[in-house]
Amino acid sequence: MTLEIITPEKKLFSGEVNSVKFPGTNGEFEILNNHAPIISTLSNGEIRVITHDKDTKKFNINGGVIEMQNNKIIVLAD
Repeated sequence: MTLEIITPEKKLFSGEVNSVKFPGTNGEFEILNNHAPIISTLSNGEIRVITHDKDTKKFNINGGVIEMQNNKIIVLAD
């Protein structure tokens, strides 16, 4: 699945991933391949990305919104 993390200043990440953990407003949640469509708000915390290369990347955010549909995740983060 593909992931894009975008802030008002720049694009933090764009690429193929195996899984992503998000700091949701109501608690942490993880999205895997073929996840059901979802839109959720994010709180202050860390996004953890596991890429196809099994590399882990971490991004700190102050909040935002995530949309997952058709194996494409778009994150608009502060």
